[in-house]
Amino acid sequence: MDKFVIHGGKPLSGTVTISGAKNATLALMPAALLATGTFHLSNTPVLRDVTTMSSLLKSMGMKIDFKDHVLTLETRDVHKYEAPYEHVKKMRASIYVLGPLVGRYGRAKVSLPGGCAWGPRPVDLHIEGIKKLGAEVELKRGYIHAKASKLTGARIHFDISSVGATGNVLMAAVLAKGTTLITNAAIEPEITALAQFLTSMGAKIDGIRTSRLEVEGVSELHAVDADTIPDRIEAGTFLIAGAMTRSTITIDHVQPEHFAAVTAKLEDAGCRLHVGKSTVTVQAPEPIKPVDVIAAIYPGFPTDIQAQWIALMAIANGTSVVTDTIYLDRFKHVPELVRLGAEIEMRKNAAIVRGVKYLTGATVMSTDLRASASLILAGLVAEGTTEVLRVYHIDRGYEAIEKKLRTLGADIQRVAGDEF
Repeated sequence: MDKFVIHGGKPLSGTVTISGAKNATLALMPAALLATGTFHLSNTPVLRDVTTMSSLLKSMGMKIDFKDHVLTLETRDVHKYEAPYEHVKKMRASIYVLGPLVGRYGRAKVSLPGGCAWGPRPVDLHIEGIKKLGAEVELKRGYIHAKASKLTGARIHFDISSVGATGNVLMAAVLAKGTTLITNAAIEPEITALAQFLTSMGAKIDGIRTSRLEVEGVSELHAVDADTIPDRIEAGTFLIAGAMTRSTITIDHVQPEHFAAVTAKLEDAGCRLHVGKSTVTVQAPEPIKPVDVIAAIYPGFPTDIQAQWIALMAIANGTSVVTDTIYLDRFKHVPELVRLGAEIEMRKNAAIVRGVKYLTGATVMSTDLRASASLILAGLVAEGTTEVLRVYHIDRGYEAIEKKLRTLGADIQRVAGDEF
C-alpha cells in the first residue's frame, strides 16, 4: 500500500491545471455501448476508476486504448452483456452499464454495485426507472437481471433527484420506442455533459440543463468524439488548499459556473477570488472566517466537497456547522481529522467544527475518496509530519494529486507503506 508523507506548513503558489471530470467520464464510457463504431474521449483523467470501468467494458468485448489523456473506445465486438461482481465490486458507477445494455441489446446482468465504504446508496431508482420503460427486472443472487424485447417511452418521476438514476434511465430511453418524460431529473454538470454527448450521437433530448428531460426515442445512434468537462470537485479541492495554506494560487482549465456554490462560500470565509473565463485565483484570508455549509443537490454546495470544507473550518477563527443532506453518514474523515488536532463534534448528520490555531501532524487513514482529500489538505497545514495511509482511495478520483501539489510548493511524497 502506498502512503503520502506530508511535511506541513509550506505556502503554495503558482498555477495548477484541473483534469477532466471523473464522474463525467464514468458516464460517457458506458454510453458508448449505445452505438457501433469508434469513440475518442479527450481530456480523460488518468484515474483508478477509469481503469476499473475500462476493465469492465473490455470484459464485454469493447476494445479500449488510452494515451495522452485520449480514451479510444471501439464497440464493434461487444458481445457480452454481463457486468460481473469482480469488476462491479470495485466501483458503484459500474451500474451505468445497465441502461445502455437493456436499451440497445435488450438484456443485462449486472452485479449489485460496490465502491465507497460509507453510506447506503440504493439502486432502487435505477431499477424502477428501467422497469417503467418496459423491462422485466429480477434480483437474483446479488445480480440485477433485466430484459426487454424493446423498451417503450414512459413518464418517470424521481422522488429523489439522483445523478446515477437520471443518467441510467436517460441512456436507456434514447433508443426506446416513443417519448420518455423524466421529471425531477438531476441537473449536475455531469448529467448535462452526458445529455449533450448523447445528442451529438443522434439522440433527441429536450430540456437539457433542467430537471425536466423529454426524450424522443430514435432507431440508432452513431459514434462521436467528445471533450470531457473539467472536474469541479478537484477544482474546489485545490481552491480550499490555497485558502488553508494562506496562499495565492490559480486553477486553470475550469468552468467556474460549475462550482459557484464553493467559490461563494470561500468568499464568505474571507478569501479574495478573481474569476476568469476558465481560471480562478484564490487569495487566502487571515484569519479564515467560520462559515456554515449545507451540502445539497446541485446547484447547492457539493457533498463531494463537504469533507474538504470541514478541514478548512478546522482552522477557522470560530465555530461553524457543516451539514450533509445527501449522505447522512458521510463523516468517517472526522475521527481522523481529530487525530490531527481538530475539534469536531458530530450531531447526527451535522459536524460542529470549532476552529483551532493549528493542527499537528500524525498518522491517519483514508476511508474513502473525499475523506482522503480532506486529510491531505489538513496535512498541508499541520505542524510536523503527517502520514496518510491507504491512498488508493485518492487515486480513484484525483489524477497525480501529489505531483500537482508539489508544483505549487507542497512538501508531499508518495512512498511505499503498509496496510494497517
